[in-house]
Amino acid sequence: MFTGLVQALGRVAAIRPAAAGNAAGATRIEIDAGSWPHRPDLGASISVNGCCLTVVGVAGAVFHFDVIPQTLAVTGLGRLRVGDGVNLEHAATPTTFLGGHVVLGHVDGLAEVVELRTSGEWRVRLRLPGDLGVHAVDKGSITLDGVSLTIARVEDTPSGAIIDVCLIPETLARTNLAERKVGDKLQVEVDYIAKLVARQLEFMKSRA
Repeated sequence: MFTGLVQALGRVAAIRPAAAGNAAGATRIEIDAGSWPHRPDLGASISVNGCCLTVVGVAGAVFHFDVIPQTLAVTGLGRLRVGDGVNLEHAATPTTFLGGHVVLGHVDGLAEVVELRTSGEWRVRLRLPGDLGVHAVDKGSITLDGVSLTIARVEDTPSGAIIDVCLIPETLARTNLAERKVGDKLQVEVDYIAKLVARQLEFMKSRA
């Protein structure tokens, strides 16, 4: 698991077909972690824009990941291009400070940026996909491209829930969120605890 506190801003160094013998149709994505001192072991988990990926190769500061078609289809990783910035975080340990919230790295969908305000307070409005709005509450937690954020406001609309998140300068400096623009889609993972509660309530209702 992760905490949503981004530890490094990497850059996509290469995208190519995975080597023969790996998962059929997989894509090899190579990420240059820059000055990040972390060097993962093979098989370790790294959050790349909030998606948990397995390290299949390490060449200095460049980490290799093989991404299967299913992952490319349900996340934003298939939209990555060489040179794009990506948020990186290694897996949490029992001694990790949980400064964000519990993040699994399992992407629930893609949230679309519908409005961006950069004058004064930096505020981003995003439309959540499907019925994910039921898991969003004012002052609740959400993960966007791997960044743990607090929801400032939830607005229910006929086309789905729209949330507001406010970004402080420190977050803008340490992540790729400053590069986002209207129309972009961010990987979203709603609060796992909220999903558990909603599932339990649904189960209790079905048993009533």
